[in-house]
Amino acid sequence: MKKALYQFIFFKLMGWKISGTIEESTKKCVMIVVPHTSWHDFYLGIFTRGIVGLEMNFVGKKELFRFPFGYYFRWMGGEPLDRTGGLNRVEAIAAIFKNKKVFRLAIAPEGTRKKVNEWKTGFYYISLEAKVPIIPVAFDYGKKEVKLGNPFCPTGNYEQDSKVLQAFYKGVIGKIPQYSFEVN
Repeated sequence: MKKALYQFIFFKLMGWKISGTIEESTKKCVMIVVPHTSWHDFYLGIFTRGIVGLEMNFVGKKELFRFPFGYYFRWMGGEPLDRTGGLNRVEAIAAIFKNKKVFRLAIAPEGTRKKVNEWKTGFYYISLEAKVPIIPVAFDYGKKEVKLGNPFCPTGNYEQDSKVLQAFYKGVIGKIPQYSFEVN
């Protein structure tokens, strides 16, 4: 019932489409969502998750998961990030992957909704540390399309791999076009 409602709103009322798939057998991955230019990206992600029908996750500081919002954030796929014990963020998030049977982490490598010229590298090193693929996801407001890419296994050469990943986003336009990530 919920999936049908999401499909009606997303496809019929909003006029969006989804291209590509994420295989259900891909139980663990880092999904990089680009461009991230607006809070509207949040509900596009919710609709996409509901339509695709796969669990998708995010991390947030553990304080967000306290009463009264903790239950809601967990229900939405959130996982509290505990950085105590000397772990940095990459190690802490990689540890979450190790403790879960299914964990598809959605993350915006731009790190903000404002204009950036370079991605933050945390997503890449999380993928390497957790030994999971990276799946590129584009929210293209210009075409009203959510594009789901193929899994990419990082080689350890960030410079080379980032060029391959960024090529997926060539021509993609965010909700606020001037903040869109530009691929060279």
